Amino acid sequence: MDYSAFITAFITLFVIIDPIGLSPIFVALTKGEEATHRRGIAIRATLIAGILLVLFGLFGEAVLGFAGISMPAFRIAGGILLFLTALDMLFERRSKRRKGQANSENDPSVFPLATPLIAGPGSIATMILLTGEAGGNWAVIGMVMLVLAAVLLLVLLAFMSAGLLERALGTTGTNVVSRLLGMLLAALSVQFVVDGITAINWVGV
Repeated sequence: MDYSAFITAFITLFVIIDPIGLSPIFVALTKGEEATHRRGIAIRATLIAGILLVLFGLFGEAVLGFAGISMPAFRIAGGILLFLTALDMLFERRSKRRKGQANSENDPSVFPLATPLIAGPGSIATMILLTGEAGGNWAVIGMVMLVLAAVLLLVLLAFMSAGLLERALGTTGTNVVSRLLGMLLAALSVQFVVDGITAINWVGV
């Protein structure tokens, strides 16, 4: 068994999921939340993303194919949803809505944290690729799942330490970072859409 392949898998998933980059986004999305509620959001987001990635890793393209959804279409949809979240971050719409809503109605654990930020088109496609390369070898597939678990654990740890980052930035710093990340998320969402359209055009050629 080539363990270097699993090191490559870890690096690939780590770079695509990007636990370090998700930490400030988590801070921006949960700004003003109590520590207990924030921990709950972190745990739920990580677990839900893990379940989604495991399902796609095990069943791969069959899941999308059963629903009649292509990967390019999934990427475009994820990009559009992510763009809407970016607009909320840029214009502080989440903060305005939070004033008149309960915490249960402002839970970003499923969207956008679990998907498309953690379990997004890139990480889903990566899981499909990694498990597909196993060629039905369940030992290799199991190791891929362990690699995924290790990366998700790092995501959870990054989320759990987000409070320290928020205190270090302060209110003004958090607002600035929120808007900067909103711009980055907007650009990332557009890139998802462009990649999806490019893939459709490439297949159609």
